[in-house]
Amino acid sequence: MRIDQNFYFENDVTYIAKTLLGKTLCTNINGVQTSAYIVETEAYSVKEKGCHAYNYKKTNRTSIMFQKGGIAYIYLCYGIHNLFNVVTNIEGEPEAVLIRAIEPINGVETMEQRRGLKGKALTSGPGKLTSALGIKHNHNGISLLSDNIWIEEGKKIDEIEIVSTTRIGIDYAEEDAFLPWRYYIRGNKYISKL
Repeated sequence: MRIDQNFYFENDVTYIAKTLLGKTLCTNINGVQTSAYIVETEAYSVKEKGCHAYNYKKTNRTSIMFQKGGIAYIYLCYGIHNLFNVVTNIEGEPEAVLIRAIEPINGVETMEQRRGLKGKALTSGPGKLTSALGIKHNHNGISLLSDNIWIEEGKKIDEIEIVSTTRIGIDYAEEDAFLPWRYYIRGNKYISKL
């Protein structure tokens, strides 16, 4: 069952980041379906310096974040990797959850072909998972209620143990780099870094 759009309107981005763990991220790209459990996330809020839209900074890139929750915010990192984020909160409150790692369920062969490799490195990072699922920058702004990219219920939150730690690669965020807003499922082999 697909997640209802009201889920994405929650005003606590850390709650959504934790609640997304264990849910199933699905894609249907050019008629090819893939799916995977979300096993690692990071929360980003307008109130902290790690967020692209910190202090309501609106640019061409961040304008997607200002829309109502339930759409994809996809940006290019280092000019190479497309990173997939779930926009949250109400319109005008730019917050998002970066999906950092996933555990493949269906369409594994397709993911392996897209990535040219197998094993835990297949989806153990935000750039890796978008490549494996076929998510590209042209999906930026797509509704997560669409038939191309959506999220379904998956494992129950009480069936997993969640670890909270600091986010990765945001030294520019100064004191906010130390916020424990990265979440992952303990013991999952697909998480990006221990």
